Amino acid sequence: MEESDGKKKMGLGNFLSVGEVFGYYFRKKDPSRPRNVNLWLMHGINKIAILMFLVCLVIILYRRLG
Repeated sequence: MEESDGKKKMGLGNFLSVGEVFGYYFRKKDPSRPRNVNLWLMHGINKIAILMFLVCLVIILYRRLG
């Protein structure tokens, strides 16, 4: 799906896809990537933030629908 100016159209399926999130958590170690403590901590904090967001989203939906 492309528009006339060459940009791809964003559909609802693109916004609801969670493939990149699972790839972020379950990817193999790449030996060519730099091993830096700051980078390791940043990715760890990002993973914790994503998990907290998803847990809170489930709680909010449970309270609204339950």
